[in-house]
Order: sequence, then structure tokens, then C-alpha cells
Amino acid sequence: MTDIDCAKNVLQVEIEGLKALEASLDERFTQAIEAIAKMKENKGGRLIIAGIGKSGHIARKIAATMASTGTPAYFVHPGEASHGDLGMVTSLDVVLMLSNSGENQELSDLIHYTRRYGITLIAMTSNPESTLARHSDIILQLPKSPEACPNGLAPTTSTTMMIALGDAVAVALLDRMKLTPEQFRAFHPGGKLGQQLQSVADLMIAYDDMAIVAPGTSMDQVILALSEKNQGCVIVAEGADKLHGIITDGDLKRHMAADLLARKVDDVMTVDPKSIAPTKLAAEALNVMTKTAGSYITSLLVRGDDGRVLGLIRLQDCLQSGVS
Repeated sequence: MTDIDCAKNVLQVEIEGLKALEASLDERFTQAIEAIAKMKENKGGRLIIAGIGKSGHIARKIAATMASTGTPAYFVHPGEASHGDLGMVTSLDVVLMLSNSGENQELSDLIHYTRRYGITLIAMTSNPESTLARHSDIILQLPKSPEACPNGLAPTTSTTMMIALGDAVAVALLDRMKLTPEQFRAFHPGGKLGQQLQSVADLMIAYDDMAIVAPGTSMDQVILALSEKNQGCVIVAEGADKLHGIITDGDLKRHMAADLLARKVDDVMTVDPKSIAPTKLAAEALNVMTKTAGSYITSLLVRGDDGRVLGLIRLQDCLQSGVS
């Protein structure tokens, strides 16, 4: 068997495991979601996720996914729990414990603790007759599927099913929350994801900081305002609620002539310029600016629901902030 044949075989075995997992979902999954959702309604309630060995690594990942999608969660190591970390678990919490066999000795103290204090225990295991399953309130049962390891020993298919089932729980809870991209960004302020989820309001130049001239202003004064603010455009307005138009570098190029400086702004400006709402993602503003018919534009006005001009978002600000 070639290396690629071996890899394909591993993936096929794990795919079959995921298909079996999909087919096995029943009302117990809904019960688990209900229990965690109810926990979230309790002030201070958190999802405690525990596991040992490879299941522990998966538990850490699931805890991170839960936290990043709006479900307060963290990982507790069962061994450390037996030496004081049980104090991190409260009666308002729900415990999700991962163990393929359900018979790990290290889990016993945490299982006992949940039973002693009436804490909801959800088991993720393939053995419904195991100690973990028998003492749990809800069982998320993994189907009996062969491991992808040639010896059938190394956790492969089982851990793949665990991580996929953890994702399913996290996304089901997220779906119930109706989490918006803006709310999601609150959990991801750093990195590429945080950059892509910046809103127009995050990047715009506020109205009071924009280059603004009144109707009837001569073009020589407009060019001075354009140079002073160095924003690539000047808006023509009588207050934020009375916009007349905009003058960009492109407008100047199109009207370049010997008498340009003597003309009035009204003769040169673009009326009804493109705009965007402050609540939109900056990525949407970038799309509008770069997908404009004919050629791209370098700036968009930001306007509220009432039509008032709130600010200006520029192509260069989007690119400099990592929005692409």
C-alpha cells in the first residue's frame, strides 16, 4: 500500500465514522442542548469540559470553540480536579465529560462530585454501559466505528467523531443565540478574523473631521480644503442632514481645464454619491468600492437611517486595517 493509499483509507474510515455519527443523533442531542442553554440562562453558569488523554486534548479544543461562539466554557483536567480544582465547578454549571471507553479511573472523582451536588453531567462516550454513562444525566453516544489505525488501537476515528460532535453542539447553541457577525467579533478581536469583522463605524472618519465646503464655494477653496485634510475627497453640504454632493480626485481629473479654479463647486461635484450604513462590515464597504461599474472608487460616505452623513470610509483605511 502506498502512502497515499494509506491516507485515503484513513480518511474513508473516518468519513464512515462521521456518517454513522450523523445517523445516530437522536433526542438525547436535543436534551444536551436544552441543558446547556438553560445553564447559560443562569447567571454564572458555565460549561465545564473534561477528559483524559486524547479525549482531554479534544475537550480542550471543544471548550475553546464553545467560548469563541458565545457559550461560557473552560477545560478542567480530571486529575487536577481531584487535587483541588473541583472548587472550580459550581452547582450552576453543566459538566461535559469525554471518554471513549467511559471507564477511565481518573474521571471517578469528578463524576462523584457532580452526583454529590446535583450538577448536570453529559457523557460523550461510545460505551452506554460504562461507569461514566451509567452515572450521567444525558449520554451523547458515539457509534461503534473502527479506528483508522491498522491495529485498531490508536484513537483516530473516535477522536474525529468527538471533535465533530463538539462542533455540532457549539453550532447548535450558536444558532439558538442568533449570533450576529458583530457579536461574534466581540469574541475574536485579534487576528485575521477580528480584522475581517470590523464594521464601517470602526474605520470611518467622523463627520466633524471631514473636509466640508458649502455650495457655491469656488474650486480654488475646494482644492485648499482637499489638500488640508488629505482625505482624497471633499463633501459639499449644509450640515450633516443636507448633503449636496462630493468632489473626489477623480472629479478634478475629469474637469481639468484652465478655468477650473474659477468655477464653482456645484459645477464639478458628483451628486448623490454612493454611501453605506455604519453597521455594515468594512468588508462590504470594500466590496462596493472595488466592484463599482467602470472602475473602483476610493471612498464611501457613511449615512444613518435618516440620511444624515455620519462619516467617510476610505479604501486605503480598509486595506491598512487588514480588511481584504
